[in-house]
Amino acid sequence: MSPLPPLSLPEELLLLGLQPERGGMRVKVSYVEYGVAGAVLAELERVGCIEQDRGRVQIRTPVPPPALTSGPTADPVAVRVLAGLPGPGKGRHGGVRTASFVRRARREVTGQYLDRLVERGALRRESKRVLGLFPVVRHPAAGTDWSAPLQHRLQSAAKSGFPDHRDQLLAAFLWATDLANKHFRGNAARQVRARMRDFGRREWAAKAVHSAVAGEKAAAQGGGGG
Repeated sequence: MSPLPPLSLPEELLLLGLQPERGGMRVKVSYVEYGVAGAVLAELERVGCIEQDRGRVQIRTPVPPPALTSGPTADPVAVRVLAGLPGPGKGRHGGVRTASFVRRARREVTGQYLDRLVERGALRRESKRVLGLFPVVRHPAAGTDWSAPLQHRLQSAAKSGFPDHRDQLLAAFLWATDLANKHFRGNAARQVRARMRDFGRREWAAKAVHSAVAGEKAAAQGGGGG
């Protein structure tokens, strides 16, 4: 299996959220979008740019590290997100509420990461109209399926208890978006899913994603909007 080029956490989550053959999402689109928005926050925290304080995202440094701005690990989407976050002292309490960011930024951030994966040759974009009226955009794999090595890594990590923090983060967001149920099915994987849930409950950004997904489910069951 050929090694993948370096991928950001949001890119990994997107690739595992998409069906490589058809290009649709494995779960509701908004769930993955919440996850991508949360994952970019986790990525920025991982490199020391932000932190959370009492439910709000706070900037630790507005200057992104070289790892995000150049070289194989460059992530221009994360750099733009960092530049758009309010600085200390701005707003009522400074920063931005994590829950608000996840809900407000989900579509824009996800769209930018999809564009980037298309540019990198991982996905292709297919547009069509259902019944000749409703536009639908799908993102199937372009040539080699980049999600296959990710799934292999994920399965290997699960067998060893997710010892790497990066894989723990990915597991946390897979749980938060309901994608854990798609990659680890059935009773045989119950312990793996429980471990992924534990990671998700420890990570503040994943908890915000899970809360957004749960809120949308509750609204749908109650007949409400949002």
